[in-house]
Amino acid sequence: MSTHRPIMPIWTCGGCGAPWPCRTRRHELQAEYQDAPISLALYMGSCLVAATQDMGWAPAGLLHRRFLGWLL
Repeated sequence: MSTHRPIMPIWTCGGCGAPWPCRTRRHELQAEYQDAPISLALYMGSCLVAATQDMGWAPAGLLHRRFLGWLL
């Protein structure tokens, strides 16, 4: 189990304090979902929706890049 879990409602990493998903968690998620990239995209999309509700003040483009922009 990763220590790099999101701390809500500001969506920072509980392991390193960086904006979640941090670099470490991104690598962990890519490894976890190596054979299921669509599932990873759906999971991160659901995180984006939740983060948008929690951080209505944040620009939508920034949140989109943060949660989905790193997916290949």
